[in-house]
Amino acid sequence: MSRRIPLAIGVMVAGAGGYYLYSAGGDPKVAQKKVEHDAASAKASLKGEKVSGEEAKKQGEEWAKVAGSKLDNTVEDVRSRVHQADKTISTKMGEAETKFDKLKNDGSAQFDKTKKDTGKELNNAIDKFDKTVEKKTADAKSGISSWFGFGK
Repeated sequence: MSRRIPLAIGVMVAGAGGYYLYSAGGDPKVAQKKVEHDAASAKASLKGEKVSGEEAKKQGEEWAKVAGSKLDNTVEDVRSRVHQADKTISTKMGEAETKFDKLKNDGSAQFDKTKKDTGKELNNAIDKFDKTVEKKTADAKSGISSWFGFGK
């Protein structure tokens, strides 16, 4: 049983240390100030003394440090999230620009191909019309010439 007492005391000390470190937001300096404050408060309550102005000032400083520590952690978290969002936005903008350029180039290539094909079709239609006109003109010419005895 005498071996269990040091173990129990060690567990209590470790638990108390963990409690103060957790309540201080992980800042060891703030945790140390809390321990000192609680020890002074316990000592004063054992002696039956009231909390002095200096003790209240220490407690105020302690609370300010805890609040400052938590505020610093929150600000750092917000900065990290803003930085991550900025990276995501930049990535998405790059992807959008790439897609836009690809669509623009594809559209331009499609327009050029359609223009070229339309030009060929137009030229073929003009050539066909021209041949038809030449043939009809030749037929009409031979018909008129035959009226006057010059043709076939």
